[in-house]
Amino acid sequence: MRQMYNPAHPGRVLREWLGEMQVSEAAAKLHVSRVTLSRILNGKAGISAEMSLRLSDALGTSPTLWIDLQTQYDLWQASRKRRPKIELFKKVA
Repeated sequence: MRQMYNPAHPGRVLREWLGEMQVSEAAAKLHVSRVTLSRILNGKAGISAEMSLRLSDALGTSPTLWIDLQTQYDLWQASRKRRPKIELFKKVA
């Protein structure tokens, strides 16, 4: 998978898919609380494997679409943080 440059949080992408639908209505259709969906839409929570399955059922998409969006976002965020220098493992014969 190619890493995107500063990808949007998947909640932002989901908000576009929902269009004018109210958060409470979408949450009810997904069988999650309004707070849970609102946290995703506002970028405060990520999309889990379970949520990706629910979204794929509701939107007719692949669950991997949502997982991939979340992974790209997480990798970008992690790559922006300082990390310790990691030594390469030596190959054991």
